Amino acid sequence: MQFLLISDNHDTIMGMRLAGIQGVIAETKESAESALIEATKNENIGIVLLTNKLCNLCADLVDSYRLNNSRPLIVEIPDRHGDKGGDNSILRCIRDAVGIKF
Repeated sequence: MQFLLISDNHDTIMGMRLAGIQGVIAETKESAESALIEATKNENIGIVLLTNKLCNLCADLVDSYRLNNSRPLIVEIPDRHGDKGGDNSILRCIRDAVGIKF
């Protein structure tokens, strides 16, 4: 099982490369969605790391994959600027799936 990072900045790509994780740069919503779709087609990729900004840009597609597919696991990570303090995406996904506000 492999990891894949989809990031909007080179610093995060370089940092993860030091840990042995390959990545791709996606600077627009379209390129992020395209990279995510390609990652889900690759049977070797088990975990996709997606930076906050890109996860927010393509939230509908990410939520759809999280709810309807068991592989790959999509994990939102902070980028070089850290967490923006927004709504926790995992919590938001559970809340939307179950329909309970807590």
